[in-house]
Amino acid sequence: MFDRFTEGARRAVVKAGILALDAGRSALDADLMLLGVAEARPFSLSSFTASAADVRARVDVGDPRSLLATFGIDLDAVHRRTRTGLDAPGLWSLRRSRVRPLRVTLYGPLGEIPLAMHARKVIEVARWRPGPVTGERLLWGLLADHANGAATILRDAGVNLSELVREARIPTRRTA
Repeated sequence: MFDRFTEGARRAVVKAGILALDAGRSALDADLMLLGVAEARPFSLSSFTASAADVRARVDVGDPRSLLATFGIDLDAVHRRTRTGLDAPGLWSLRRSRVRPLRVTLYGPLGEIPLAMHARKVIEVARWRPGPVTGERLLWGLLADHANGAATILRDAGVNLSELVREARIPTRRTA
C-alpha cells in the first residue's frame, strides 16, 4: 500500500507507528497519525501553524522519560543507540490482510501495529484519488473524518482550519 506514497507521507505514517509502539498502544489511531504528520511535516503549508510540540501537548503519548530518568536512564540516548536507521520509511510496509480486508497493519523492524478504524480511514481517503499520496492527502484524510478529533486538536493548537483547507486544496463537497 506504500507504493503510491511520497517519501514525506511515508515518513509521517512510520513516525506515527513508532509513536504508537513506544506508547504501548494496541493500535495506531488518528491522533498519533496527526502527531506523525506534525513531526514529519510532509508538506510546505504556511497555514499549518501548529508545531509538533503543540500537537504533542494535546495527544497522550504515554511518555516514560520521567520515570526512566529517576533510574538514571536517558531514553533519547537509548533510542539513538538502538534505533539508528530503523525509522527509515523504506524498511516499513503497510499491508491489508487477505483474510480480514478491513485490517490494515504497519510492519517494520521495530514491530507491527494494526491501524485503528480512524487511522485506516485516513489512509483510505488519502489513497482514494489516483496519483501520489502526499502529506496534503494525509491531512485531507485526517480532516475528512469529523469523529477522529484531528480538527479539534488543530483548532486548539491555533490553526485556522478554513485557511488550511483552502491552501491544501481539500475538497469540501462530496463528489460521489
